[in-house]
Formats: sequence, C-alpha cells, structure tokens
Amino acid sequence: MTTPLSPTAPRHDPPAEAVAPLVRGVAVLTALTEAGGTLSASALERRTGLARSTVDRITATLARTGYVRQDGRDAVLTPRVMELGNAYLAALRLPALLDGPADALADELDESVSLAVADGDGIRFIHQATRRRAMSVSFRIGDLLPAERTAPGPLFAAQWTEPEWTAWRARRAADPADAGFPAVPPRGTTADDFAARADRARRDGWALDDQLIEPGLVAVSVPVRDPATGRVACVASVVSHTSRHTAAELRTALLPRLRTAVTAMERELREAAPPRPGPPPSGLAGWTTASKHELGRDFVESLARGLTILTAFGEGRSALTLTDVAKATGLARATARRALITYEHLGLVTARDRTFSLTPRVLSLGYPPLSRTTLARLAAPHLRALTDRLREPTALAVPVPGTDPAEIQYIAVATASRVLTVDITVGTRLPAARTSLGRALLAPDGPPGYALADEELESGLRSIAVPVRDRTGRPVAALNVATHAARRSLEECVTDVLPHLRTTADHIQTDLRIASRFTRVPLS
Repeated sequence: MTTPLSPTAPRHDPPAEAVAPLVRGVAVLTALTEAGGTLSASALERRTGLARSTVDRITATLARTGYVRQDGRDAVLTPRVMELGNAYLAALRLPALLDGPADALADELDESVSLAVADGDGIRFIHQATRRRAMSVSFRIGDLLPAERTAPGPLFAAQWTEPEWTAWRARRAADPADAGFPAVPPRGTTADDFAARADRARRDGWALDDQLIEPGLVAVSVPVRDPATGRVACVASVVSHTSRHTAAELRTALLPRLRTAVTAMERELREAAPPRPGPPPSGLAGWTTASKHELGRDFVESLARGLTILTAFGEGRSALTLTDVAKATGLARATARRALITYEHLGLVTARDRTFSLTPRVLSLGYPPLSRTTLARLAAPHLRALTDRLREPTALAVPVPGTDPAEIQYIAVATASRVLTVDITVGTRLPAARTSLGRALLAPDGPPGYALADEELESGLRSIAVPVRDRTGRPVAALNVATHAARRSLEECVTDVLPHLRTTADHIQTDLRIASRFTRVPLS
C-alpha cells in the first residue's frame, strides 16, 4: 500500500533544472521522519518508490553527512540532522525571542504551551513547553497539523486569500481522513464550520479547539503579531485535557493569562535588537568533493552539496541572494541555483525579490522524532561504538541532585562480550567520590580533564572517565570505560583508552549542542 502524499508535498512535476538526487534524498529523510526516525532499506524502498540501489546510495551519503547512521539493516536519523531545522528556527528568531515567556506561562499555569507558525494550510510547531505527566500532550517541534482541527488554525485562516481557501478545500477533498498528517489521528465526521471559526477568530482575536484533534484534548490560542506588519507572526496556545479544564474553563480561567503573556511576547519582538549574523559554514564544497573521491559512486555529491545549502541560513541570514548562498557554501553559482530551484519546488525554500528564505517545511526533515530525545538515548550509539572498539564496558552517569555525600546515577550503559566484565545497570546509584564518573563530574575545570578510579569501588575494577558538557560548557554527565586491573594498567588507561574516550565525549557533546539549541534535552 502506498503512503499518502503529505498535504504540503509538491503536486506537480519538478522543473527541468531540479536536482533529481536532491529530490530523492529529501524523500528518504521525509519517510524516515514520518516513520519515527528508523526504517529498513526495504521499507524505505516501499515508502519512497525508489530502487533499492538508489536507497542504498542515498542512505550511504546521508550517513557520510552524519544525518543518518546504519544500524544493521536499518537507517536511523541522528541528532545532527536537526541542524537543518535549526537553520530555519535560527533564521526565524521567534523561538529564541519567545521561548522564555512561553516557558514561564507553562510554569505559571502548569499546562503545556506551544508556539506555531503557518505552513500552507496547516500549522507547524516551533516551540513546545510540555508538562511531564502520565497523560500529557505528545506533539513535537516540527509536527504538522491540519489547520481546521486546531486552535491556531482559524487565526491563520482569518488572513487567507481566496486562492488559499481554494487550496484548502482541494486538500480536504483529496485527503478526507487527514492521512497526510501523520501527527494526528484520522479525521472523524465533524461539522465543516472552519470558515465560520475563522470569521469568529478574526472578530474575537482568539480561538478554541474543543476536542477537534482527539477526545479529551482542548486548547485556546491567541495570535502573536509582527510589530512591523501587524500580521500574525505565530500563535501561542495553552493545551490541556478535559479532566483538568473544559473548553469553557480555558476561556474564562486561562485566556486572560495567555493574553497577558502574548502582550509580553509582542513587546519582546518590538524591543529585540537586530540579529547579529554569526559566521556562515565554510569549506562545505571541499568536504563533499573529498568525500566523493573517497567513497566513489556510493557518495551522491549533488545530494550532499544540496543539503549544505540549507545550513547557509541562520540568525541574521534569513534572506540570502544566490551570491550569498554560493559564497557561504563555496559552491558554484550554477550549482547553488539548481539546488535552490529544487528546494523551491519541494516547498522548503521561498523566493522573493531575488532573495531566498527557508520555510517551516524544513522542520519536516528529521526534527519531530528527535526533538523529544534524551541525553541517554542520544549517547547510546556512541557508547556502543566505543565498547565495540575497545571491547570494554562503557557508561554514562549524571549527578543525583540533593544528595550528601554526592551520588551519581547511571543513565546509559554498553556491555562488552567478555567472560569477566562489569555488570552495572541503568538506574544504579553509587557514591560519586569512589567512582571515576563522580570524580570527573566533581573535579574543577582545568588539567588533566579526566579522572581515574583504581580498585576503590571493588577489588580489580579500574576505570577512567571524562566529563560531558552542555552548550554552555557546564558538565552535565560523565562518560567512562571500565576494565579489570589485570587487563590494563593505569598508564595504559591514560595512553590507550583516554584518546578514544575523549573522542566519544566530543561526539556526544556535538550531538547535544545541536539537539539542545531549540529543544530541552532531558538527561533520561
């Protein structure tokens, strides 16, 4: 059975100048995203309609870029693919400017708060402040919802032109069950009163979702307007369920506080300093050429080069000319132009006044399934790779708050296939002072940058650890390798194990920096 096209997928043949491998690569990334981040090669073949050899070459190229890793027969999205969505979110600036007021409102109300932008005739989330409960809202940054089944939708539709309404009606007729919106359950038989809801939202300045997505889910929304144009820049929503608030209670109890928060958000937009462009990525074209020479026909250079174009955008670089893109990536103007034409066809880029900008649809390339990752999940494949390389068990641990004396807790482990090995499971708590993990976390910054433990926790057990730091440089976890004293001396732990340990910690830190730029990454 073929998967229904996304409602925002291109509905016409690509232009003659489009880069076919780039179209196929985007199709593979989209299929992986809609499947939750993991698919076998045969499943990718079925979902995309591509030949198996083409799927293999595309996944090999995506693995080289770091956007996918191969896990047996499966292709798995990695946190690095989030740099594509991060480029859009940084260029947009709204999450960086408004996440503080949104998070504060969520804390004040003890309810989930979201920010969403328009994407065609749907709405796409750009920020989520979700309460962690047994029953909580599961929407993610990047998820696309049909406008008519949401509270933000009528507020955006209040600005639609007649051609936009025509496109919405056509989509509804072509996809009556909303199969093209994998983030929501199939549409039931609901009254078709969306136009009336849009008129009411235009008049009232707010909108309500009374269980339109699924039974029990309710939300109230208020638009956040661009101070320069007066148009809706994004929509802020408070989301709850009927066991906590009815739809009527959302209006009476929560709407006034939501409006106060939106006023603060609009003030934040008015008073924001102009963006300060950071340095664009450099050396990308050279990197793809070197990869082509190394991997040969298994590396699809036009796909890799096309993907680098998306990362040329960012804060202070929201609208770029063709010359800007070529300069930022090191690509020839003709190459950059064909990739931009392809992205415009795919709806990932929009062109206006000879400049190009990313669209919210860039978030459909891997962001939703990874926006809810944890440090433990993010680190797991790196631990497994280190264990396989050294044939020694590895572990990641975090400090336990409020313990005296200090304790650590294991949140990820990778065991080695040895007769004599360390058997410490996830969740185990140990005294920090007696472990290399705890010492690496508690040690002051500066040399040597690692910690050793020599048979202090148990006779024969020797380990070495290094800290894992977040975006601010603060140590949030520690990574170690454990061994038996008969296998490696202390000196060998430093000379043979430490370099691999530091490289692995660097990989985890890189993934953590990318994943946590616009999302909160819990420890476990």
